[in-house]
Amino acid sequence: MSTSLLFLGLLFGSLGAGYCVYGRRQRALVPFIAGLLLIGIPYFIASVAVLFAVGVVLSAVPFFVKL
Repeated sequence: MSTSLLFLGLLFGSLGAGYCVYGRRQRALVPFIAGLLLIGIPYFIASVAVLFAVGVVLSAVPFFVKL
């Protein structure tokens, strides 16, 4: 486990927690699900590049998908 992987996990986990709180308060499904996924992905991805790519995509999803 590298320092970069830990830092990205902390960054995307924090962003995911914010999305979860926002999604729950606004009753918006897309930010809530994106937040849950952002919290969980650092546990399953062991590559820095893949974690960064997936985290950026999941972070952008609530801006482009409106349900």
